[in-house]
Amino acid sequence: MSAATTRQRPIVAITVLASCGLLVSLIQTMVIPLLPRFPQLLSVSPSTASWLITANLVAGAVSAPVLGRLGDMYGKRRMLLVALGLVGAGSLIGALAPGIGLMLLGRVLQGAAFGVIALGMSLMRDVLPSDRVGSGVGLMSSSLGFGGAIGLPVTGVVAEFAHWRWLFAGAAVIAVLQILVVRRLVPESRLRAGGRFDAVGAVGIGGALVCLLLAVSKGNDWGWVSPPVLGLLAGAVLLALLVGRYELRVRSPLVDLRVSARPAVLLTNLASVLIGFAMFAGFVLATQILQAPVATGYGFGLSLISSGLALLPMGGAMVVFSSASARLSRTHGPRTTLVLGSALLGVGNLAYSTMPGSVWLVMVVATVTAIGAALAYSAIPLLIMRAVPESETAAANSLNTLARQLGTSSCTAVVAAVTTALVLDAGGLTVPASGAYTIAFAAAGAAALVAAVVVLLTPAPEPALPASAQPAAA
Repeated sequence: MSAATTRQRPIVAITVLASCGLLVSLIQTMVIPLLPRFPQLLSVSPSTASWLITANLVAGAVSAPVLGRLGDMYGKRRMLLVALGLVGAGSLIGALAPGIGLMLLGRVLQGAAFGVIALGMSLMRDVLPSDRVGSGVGLMSSSLGFGGAIGLPVTGVVAEFAHWRWLFAGAAVIAVLQILVVRRLVPESRLRAGGRFDAVGAVGIGGALVCLLLAVSKGNDWGWVSPPVLGLLAGAVLLALLVGRYELRVRSPLVDLRVSARPAVLLTNLASVLIGFAMFAGFVLATQILQAPVATGYGFGLSLISSGLALLPMGGAMVVFSSASARLSRTHGPRTTLVLGSALLGVGNLAYSTMPGSVWLVMVVATVTAIGAALAYSAIPLLIMRAVPESETAAANSLNTLARQLGTSSCTAVVAAVTTALVLDAGGLTVPASGAYTIAFAAAGAAALVAAVVVLLTPAPEPALPASAQPAAA
């Protein structure tokens, strides 16, 4: 499909690119319900099995800025296809892997999914009519939430009635199908950033991210004051300082720190960390509360499938309000949308902290939280793209994706800390006490409200720098 045809029929490109969010959600959620079973399924210790999440997280954090920069330089659609190819290869390896070694390799390759969303959003800016960019970005953002909402019950059904490896096989098939439709129906952007790829910056930034995310994700297991964690945090700070100095001197940096340091970009990324924290708490802990035994005094004893079905309205709300977010952003600006979304996230998480006493109340609170997440996640990329040159949108969106991922990783660490520190005995089972959930949700609510204040204090974006991009050769 040509760029001209895409501008006449933008819904085709929007649908194809937004569907990529469903694959990303599947990749991120497919192993979470199975994590307690993997030690037995793969004959490994629980700590080794947890690397199936950690390896994917770290690989995604490293690959996202690299794919984003390469997309700006050599074509966003081209790198989107590369990312989908890596996801498909990793999924196929996971489906066939005989042991934990190849499974971890598959999860590392699946980490390329982290770059898919940023590349897709940036491609929308380049190939869609300007009045359809907001709705397209909103739909792609909400597809992450909708995919996460349907991912848990789908995982439960597959694990219950078929073999868990079919989850990986299904992801491989979806990746192949998306490669075919993206090649056929989405045109390539003609914008190019030019310059040389910053290999030194990529290694340095990748090393800093590995140190930081390993410390955050493993701090609860290894001990927050243990030598490995303190060493990783110190290494992350040292590498960040060295790479920052280098990136300011190189002609074509992987991350343009001068642009990233603009208040409109810097404060939006800070708010994104807080919003990622707030969103992840509601999405993950609601399922745990619904499945907790009734003997806990707060749980409802639902099965994995039933709890997933109870939260389906949450995914539907994200899809519906993504379009509402686009209209609100066109009328009042994305900053207003982001403030409203952050406030709803805060209210929803604070309502969660009261531990609602019925399933329908949990569903209502989950829906409010989902609406806030849809508004916030749809507005964030629009703010970022307004504040950076057109030739750097993929790299900037990739950096913002990392900010949100840092928020979700921090949320995971906080949740793990409080749910293992505050426990009770429920019919012979050791489970988190209600106070643990109250603390986690209160922290998430506070994070969202602070994010709203940060956004209110964020100045309007400066005019984007003149694009250094040149049209691609025919």
